[in-house]
Amino acid sequence: MSESVRQNVLSPKLPESGQSRINWSRLYGSARSLAIANLATQTQKPIIVVTADTISAVNLINELNVYIKDSSSIPIITFPDWETLPYDLFSPYQDIISDRLQTLFNLPNTKQGILVVPITTVMHRLLPSDYLFSNSLVLDVGQSVKLEAFRKQLNQQGYRFVDQVTEHGEVSKRGSLLDIFPMGAINPFRIDLLDDEVDSIRTFDIETQRSIYKVETIRVLPAREVALVDEGIARFRANWRARFEGNPAQCPVYRDVSQSLAPAGIEYYLPLFYEETSVLFENIPGDCITGKAVCYKKI
Repeated sequence: MSESVRQNVLSPKLPESGQSRINWSRLYGSARSLAIANLATQTQKPIIVVTADTISAVNLINELNVYIKDSSSIPIITFPDWETLPYDLFSPYQDIISDRLQTLFNLPNTKQGILVVPITTVMHRLLPSDYLFSNSLVLDVGQSVKLEAFRKQLNQQGYRFVDQVTEHGEVSKRGSLLDIFPMGAINPFRIDLLDDEVDSIRTFDIETQRSIYKVETIRVLPAREVALVDEGIARFRANWRARFEGNPAQCPVYRDVSQSLAPAGIEYYLPLFYEETSVLFENIPGDCITGKAVCYKKI
C-alpha cells in the first residue's frame, strides 16, 4: 500500500457539501482511534463518538489518550453510563454522577474536543439543559454568605453533611471552616469564613486533610440529577399519581421523596421531577460532528 493511500485511510474525509453521511472503512484495531484523533486535529468542531457499550467507550478513550498528545487543546470528554440496572435499588457512584454533571455543564460551550458516549447512555432522558446553569452556585473570596441559607440550599441540591469530606457531594462544617467537594471538581475545597464573609478558599488532600493551594473562586454544581426542591417534589408526586395505580403512600420511593429524601435508584424516576426533559444532543453545539459521521462499532 502506498504512503498516500495509508494517509487517506488514517485521515478519512468529512462529508462534503450536500452530504449528510459518510462511511469509513478499512480501519482495524486501534486504527479507528488514530483516525478519530487525526480528525480532531483537522477540525475546529466538537466530535461525538457513539460506542456500542461502556467497555468499548473505555477502550476508545484509552487509545485516544495515546494518540492525542495535547489534551489541553483537544480534550477527551466522557459522559459515563449510570452503570446500574433500570429501577434497581442502587444509585450510581458519586464520581459517575460528578462526571456526568460536569460534562453536561461544559458541553454547550465546547468548541473543540472528542466526546465519547455509549449508545445506551445516549438513549437516557436527561435533566433540562438549563437546570445546571440556573442551580449552580459561585463562591468568591470576599463574598458575603448567609450560612444557614447556604446550608439549606446545599441540602436541597443533594449535598450530604458528614464529619469528614471524602467524596463528591459531601460537606463538613467545623467551626469557621466549611469543607465541600463540589460535583465536577478534581479536589475538594476548604472555605474559611470570617463571620459571614469568605476569607479564603483552598484545595485540600482527602487522605491527609491538609490544605494545598489557594483559589479565588469555585463553582458548586447540584449533587444530583433529580431536583429534590419543593417544586420538583410536588411535580414528582403529581406525575406519580397520574402514571401509577394503587395507593402511593404504600410505595417506599414515593414516601421518601415526599419527605425530601433521595432513595437509592431515584435516577430512573428523573422524568417525573421535571416539566420537560432533554436528550444529550440538545446540550451539544449544533455545528458538531455527530455519531452519524464518526461511529465506533464492534467488529
